[in-house]
Amino acid sequence: MKGLLPTLLFLCVASQLATAFMDGLLPNGNFEQGPKPSQMKGTQVLGRSAIPRWETSGFVEYIQWGHKQGDMLLVVPEGSYAVRLGNDASIKQKVKLAAGMRYSLTFSAARTCAQEERLNVSASPESGVLPMQTMYSSNGWDSYCWAWLAKSDEVEIVIHNPGVSEDPACGPLIDSIAIRQLFPPRRTNTNLLKNGDFEEGPYIIPNTTCGVLIPPQIEDDHSPLPGWMVESLKAVRYLDAEHFSVPRGRRAVELLAGKESAIAQVVRTVPGRRYVLSFAVGDAGNACEGSLLVEAFAGEHTVKVAYDSKGKGGSKRAALPFTATKARTRIVFWSSNYVTRSDDLSSLCGPVIDDVALVSVRHANRV
Repeated sequence: MKGLLPTLLFLCVASQLATAFMDGLLPNGNFEQGPKPSQMKGTQVLGRSAIPRWETSGFVEYIQWGHKQGDMLLVVPEGSYAVRLGNDASIKQKVKLAAGMRYSLTFSAARTCAQEERLNVSASPESGVLPMQTMYSSNGWDSYCWAWLAKSDEVEIVIHNPGVSEDPACGPLIDSIAIRQLFPPRRTNTNLLKNGDFEEGPYIIPNTTCGVLIPPQIEDDHSPLPGWMVESLKAVRYLDAEHFSVPRGRRAVELLAGKESAIAQVVRTVPGRRYVLSFAVGDAGNACEGSLLVEAFAGEHTVKVAYDSKGKGGSKRAALPFTATKARTRIVFWSSNYVTRSDDLSSLCGPVIDDVALVSVRHANRV
């Protein structure tokens, strides 16, 4: 018995550490475990703890796939159930994390009858606001992400609808809530940019086909796309190779909304030294057909790269040679054109950026 104590202690500590490094859906993050019939009044949830593993407040509904609201059929992106947050409603769950580490929260959301919705998200004590005015997917559901630095080893995750409508059942639908620990990327001697291949980023729900929207005006201190800032009014979409055409590796970024959709990174450079910025431009294989045009900037230097997309995937390489004029150079990518999918003219799409590298001219053999 005495010899078992160190082993039991080790297993206990290992179990706690494993819990602190979650990568995937939160417990009952897809809401497939629902309230008991006695805890429901129609679709409304009664009781703060009626949904297993979650605490609710305000007008919260438990929605099954195929539920009709007037002439509108409500669909669920993953599984059979989702929740709807009515007036000033919220859901929350406490999660054990590793203090001092960065994490990203991913969840799917859909607007219902309210026209201008936004969601407040928080991981105590940090918080943010995610706009939902623009929907990008053809089925009405989009996946969103938000990142933060864990200040303690136990964090309360909250998604809150601050809106107030005449009909409390006009709030957004929420499903598939997940988190992923983010590891800060480093520059290398072959690439001065961080995360130039975009392999480090938010969790992508495996069963959804809409990628993940990285919201606008996200700075690089807690960006869901480590190393990069979303310097625009509209979101960019984070893509996976399982559902999209990706030029290289497993992940890439799609610029969705012309010049309103841009990513940027500031890198240290030596004034007077020659550099080459190289990258891949393509389409995601998502019926985004037409003339795609990417503008890349390295400080005051720029290049426009045209790509004639058939909407079936593919890419080409491009390069921007320049001489640095400052100790810090801002690298920016945006799309010059507004494009919609050929199979859904209401869905914005755009060029895919991947495999971005910045090297000094003496190392410029990767172009």
